[in-house]
Amino acid sequence: MRPRLKMRLGDLLVQDGIITESQLQQALADQKQNGRKLGVTLIDLGFISEHDLLEFLARQLNIPLLDLSDKRIPESVVNLVPEVQARRHRALVVEADESSALVAMSDPADLAAVDAISQFLQPREMRLAVVPDSELLGAFDNLYRRTKDIAQFAKELQTETQDGGEFDLGALSLDADDDDATVAKLLQSIFADAVQVRASDIHIEPDDRALRIRMRVDGALQENVLTETNIANALLLRLKLMSGLDISEKRLPQDGRFNIKVRDHSIDVRVSTMPVQYGESCVMRLLDQSAGLLNLEQTGMPEDILARVRRLVHRPYGMFVVTGPTGSGKTTTLYGALSELNQAEKKIITVEDPVEYRLPRISQVQVNAKIGLSFSNVLRTTLRQDPDIIMVGEMRDHETVEIGLRGAITGHLVLTTLHTNDSITSALRLIDMGAKPYLVGAALRGVLAQRLIRRVCESCKTTATVEPHQLAILRIMNPDIAADGSGFVKGKGCRNCNHTGYKGRIGVFELLEINEAMIDALRDGDMREFAHAAKASPGFKPLANVALDYAMQGITSIDEVLFLAETVEEKELRVSTAAASDQVEPEVGPDHGEL
Repeated sequence: MRPRLKMRLGDLLVQDGIITESQLQQALADQKQNGRKLGVTLIDLGFISEHDLLEFLARQLNIPLLDLSDKRIPESVVNLVPEVQARRHRALVVEADESSALVAMSDPADLAAVDAISQFLQPREMRLAVVPDSELLGAFDNLYRRTKDIAQFAKELQTETQDGGEFDLGALSLDADDDDATVAKLLQSIFADAVQVRASDIHIEPDDRALRIRMRVDGALQENVLTETNIANALLLRLKLMSGLDISEKRLPQDGRFNIKVRDHSIDVRVSTMPVQYGESCVMRLLDQSAGLLNLEQTGMPEDILARVRRLVHRPYGMFVVTGPTGSGKTTTLYGALSELNQAEKKIITVEDPVEYRLPRISQVQVNAKIGLSFSNVLRTTLRQDPDIIMVGEMRDHETVEIGLRGAITGHLVLTTLHTNDSITSALRLIDMGAKPYLVGAALRGVLAQRLIRRVCESCKTTATVEPHQLAILRIMNPDIAADGSGFVKGKGCRNCNHTGYKGRIGVFELLEINEAMIDALRDGDMREFAHAAKASPGFKPLANVALDYAMQGITSIDEVLFLAETVEEKELRVSTAAASDQVEPEVGPDHGEL
């Protein structure tokens, strides 16, 4: 028998003294205008908290108030109710056997929703529980994954590829605009799944006996293995058509892009293909254009660093560099700075590869090496376009560095990125790429190094045990850490974080402002003295120490701190060794900017 309220919800709340009669009347009047449920209206008006309302409903209906974070819910149980119906009625099946099913709802007093869900569970008896609406929405995104659809469409596509033979290229070309083609449905499911879990990249990797589809979520890859290996060609051909690439070329790498709309999200997809042992590997980077452009405040910088960065990017001239590995948020930071600098009285030109966000009033140039439109060629022309501010997507070679530095000392503000591990080595990297040390000293005004580290999942956060060797390293970094290593946290792993212990990421920033001591060291070509002056400069705090502060605040784990510390320390050791002989050893060839 389904529980139901004996009186209307509002009257019961007044009767129990949880809200007043006047508050109820105000909520009812507001409800008539907005059409929302009374409970939601009472919460929005601040008359009752969501938790208090749910506890009240649980008592009145004599049903449990559930915490979904620790529950492992089998896919077969979730799929007893289709996703569309589950989302519409805010209902999730969390337990089921042959005779009964436990359904979690945000509003178990909604009899119409209860009746609708019960139809899918026949002949099982339906038992109810109440959960917060926000928990349900998160559960829907995590549990209603597209893996089943992906597997089903993969099987259908395998059948269509003529019993394992080569995919019919002519048929694919004819079907290129047919949204009902199986290959299109498969790709649609892959992209929908990626958007649902907030993936930044999709990797399609053919292997000898499997096709791996991996998605990078919060910096870590999650894998889905398909046994239908012969569908790889069909996927790659369709993606090449969408990206405007040469579908007949399989021996050379290619780059392209396209735009798609998934679940009301406009996604810009950057495609990179590369020949590998068992076919072609394809990596797609996803950029959600509908999310809008972040400003500097939304990047998550601490207030002290934010104020100093703003001071640097509002200078009339000089070079400001943002550095870090691929995927560390460098471009997001630069676009945040550009959005603040974008004013009618400023002429701003960007040189990018690719142009990631379209900005009004700013002249954005897409580099195209195939026709000779390189960074250095565009930058040389840019300086003749009377700009106030120039943004160079990346310093990749000697010529681009030289032109950028000279532009910075001739009255232009130059914003750019580098691929280095920390702020100190960025100046050394510019010199390593052929720039004169005195020119770097004259032009460079500041370097912002940044990383994205994972946040510990709030739903399964627990006290962490620190190993003795870990504690020794942490106390070298910060002697104020407790001798017993207390105060740190980790994630146990739960449904909310896909049992990884982490959910979301936070930026870690290291800002180096160039002062007179560093300029003198650069002019003298003394790299060791430059590094010493940088570390001794006011306000300088290494990346690993900033990450440790977050760990001490319970935001991230010590594993994330130690991983970052090991990466930076290894780099510093190499630089220190090279600096001792006054020669910075090249890390990459002259045509590449990545480590």
